[in-house]
Amino acid sequence: MNMKLEVLVIPVSDVDRAKAFYEKLGFRLDIDYAANENFRVLQLTPPGSDASIIFGKGITSVKSGSADSLVLAVADINAARKDLKGRGVEVSEVFHYAGGPFNNTGDSPRVGGRDPQGRSYYSFASFEDPDGNGWLLQEITTRLPGRIDQTGTTFGSTNDLASALRRAETAHGKHEKRTGGQRDANWPEWYATYMIAEQAGTELPQ
Repeated sequence: MNMKLEVLVIPVSDVDRAKAFYEKLGFRLDIDYAANENFRVLQLTPPGSDASIIFGKGITSVKSGSADSLVLAVADINAARKDLKGRGVEVSEVFHYAGGPFNNTGDSPRVGGRDPQGRSYYSFASFEDPDGNGWLLQEITTRLPGRIDQTGTTFGSTNDLASALRRAETAHGKHEKRTGGQRDANWPEWYATYMIAEQAGTELPQ
């Protein structure tokens, strides 16, 4: 039986303030329904996401601002930071975890700068909503094997597609050097194969 993560409940103290913030982020407003003065529910969805967030009045008894490390996957951490900052959101500098993704053990678990090896899943930035609910941007360029159905490859935005094309271009340059430096007449097919394999987490063409 399939089980698809659909909704995360976010505890907020000021519904309209939270609505304005998440719409400023570019989240799509799906629902804003008030049954009476004691109950109101809003659902918003991040760009390109299958899962949504819900908040409102009469939704949860959890203390506002207690959500932590909610993750937004992005294809380009620098472009994502630039986009959010352009929307007026305070975003941290890029960092990585000394002990690997999400490892908050040790005295200084977060280290400034991108992952030195440029690995997928390892580079982050953080921000908070007005209540203090914590979010993480996580750069994911190549998925772990089996994570994505190879027949359903999609790109959520022009920027995501452009980033994938740049990575394919770099990889193809290395491919041409390995094959003697000759121009590859079939480069469109090579690019397409590389981009699909990268997103699906399957073996990359050499």
